[in-house]
Amino acid sequence: MGVLMSRRQTVERVQKVSLAVSAFKDGLREQPSTRRRAEAGTARQGTLEQEVQEGEEEALAGPSQPEESSASKAAWERLRDGRGVEPEEFERANRFTPPAFIRPKRELHDDEPPNISLEQREQIQNDEMCEICEVWTAESLFPCRICHRVYHDGCLRRMGYLQKDSAVEVTETAHTETGWSCYYCDNLNLLLTEEEMYSLMETLRNCKIIPESCLTLDDFLHYKHQVHKQQFERTMPEAQEEQAALQFNALDPDKKGHIEWQDFLSHESIQLLQKIRPQNALLRLLTTKERERARAAFLALDQDNDGFIGESECRQARHTWFRKHQKEMLSCNVSISHVGPISEGSPASSRNGKSPEKILPATKQEETRSIDWPGFLRENVAYILAARPNSAALHLQPLA
Repeated sequence: MGVLMSRRQTVERVQKVSLAVSAFKDGLREQPSTRRRAEAGTARQGTLEQEVQEGEEEALAGPSQPEESSASKAAWERLRDGRGVEPEEFERANRFTPPAFIRPKRELHDDEPPNISLEQREQIQNDEMCEICEVWTAESLFPCRICHRVYHDGCLRRMGYLQKDSAVEVTETAHTETGWSCYYCDNLNLLLTEEEMYSLMETLRNCKIIPESCLTLDDFLHYKHQVHKQQFERTMPEAQEEQAALQFNALDPDKKGHIEWQDFLSHESIQLLQKIRPQNALLRLLTTKERERARAAFLALDQDNDGFIGESECRQARHTWFRKHQKEMLSCNVSISHVGPISEGSPASSRNGKSPEKILPATKQEETRSIDWPGFLRENVAYILAARPNSAALHLQPLA
C-alpha cells in the first residue's frame, strides 16, 4: 500500500508541475519580453521541464531510494562485472588493460549427467603461450593449477594481479604440487550467470551488506539470520547458527576477527551455486585437472578395485583432498592434489599447524552405504570447486 501511495503522490506532483509549465508558457506569450526576461524564462522553462521529466522517471521507477555515494556505486559495478576490488589509488599507468569478464550462460543440456569415466584418463596439456601477451618463453611461464592457462609473472604484475606478497606466492607455488590459481579460477564469483549474480546482489542489498568491506562474526551471523528468515520466514535454528560460526572460523584462518570481502564473496557464490544448480550442472564446471585429481583420489580409496568406496572414505576425501591447506604447510610438500592416506598426526590433518583436525568415527549407516564413482563426484563437486581460490580461507566448511 505504501508503494501505491508513493506512486500516486509522484504522479500528482508531475501533473502540478505540468500545469505550472503550461501557465508559464501562456504568460510568456501574453507579455512583451525583453532580452533578460526571455533568458530568465528559458532557464526557468528548462528547469520546470527537467523537473517534469524527473518526476515522470520517479513515477515509473517507483518509490525513491536513498542516494548512494559514487564509491559505493563503483563497488556495486565491480561486483556486477566480477572485477574484484580496485582501490582508487591503484595506479594503472604503464599497465595492461584488465580483461572484460563475460559471465557464463546456462545451456539446455547442463542438467543432464555428464559422461566422466573412471577408467578413461584425460590428458592434461597447458597452453604454450602466455594468456596475456601471447608470447612463448618456455620455463618462465607459470601454469594455473585449475585450467590450461599459463602466464608470465611480469604480465601479471602489469595487469595489477600481483602485488606485495602475492608475487612471491606465485613464483614459489606455481611449479609445486600445491600450484597456483590464475585470476579467472581464483574468483568463484565468475562462475555465476548474470541472473544468479543479480540475485546475489539483491540479497546483499536487502541485508545491508556493503561491498568490499570486511565482516566480523556478528555481521556474518546477522547476515545469515536475515537470509534464512527471508527464505524460510522463520528464525534460524541454533544448530545452523553453530554451523555458521564454524564457517566463519574457516573463512578466518589467521584469526583476525573478521573475514575479507573476497573470501565472503567466494563463500556466498559457492553457496548460491549449490542452491540454484543441480549437481549435474556443477559437474560440468570441473576442469580436466580437477577431474583427474578426483579420479586419482577415488582410485586411491578403492583398495579392492570394485568401483565402490564407503561413506566414511568419501567423507575423509572431503576433509582432506578437497579442502584447503594453510600456507605454512607448503614447506611440508603437502598439496590439495595429494592422493595418499593422511594420518591424524601429519601436517595435512592439522588446522593452522596447531591442532589435528578431528574426523568423527564412521557410524554403522556410513559403514554400510557404498558410493560409486558418479556418486563420489556428485557429493564432492562443491568442495572441489570451493578449493579453487588461492586464499588460505576454507570457503566451504565440510559438515562434521
